[in-house]
Amino acid sequence: MDFTGEEKILMMLYSPGDRPGLYQALGEMRRQLEYDERELRALTDRVMEKLEKMTDEDFDQLELYPDI
Repeated sequence: MDFTGEEKILMMLYSPGDRPGLYQALGEMRRQLEYDERELRALTDRVMEKLEKMTDEDFDQLELYPDI
């Protein structure tokens, strides 16, 4: 599964370390968005759709936190 740079940043900000936890955290954040936060809502929706399509094993293989 390919994620854009923006999607990866959102995932880094909200990920507790596992796919189900990230999905839940994003859902909670999404419910708090205001009407005018359309871009963030769309970004969140894209990430959540991709998370639904992947396995926990695939998620564990993601490089969300690059070595610096």
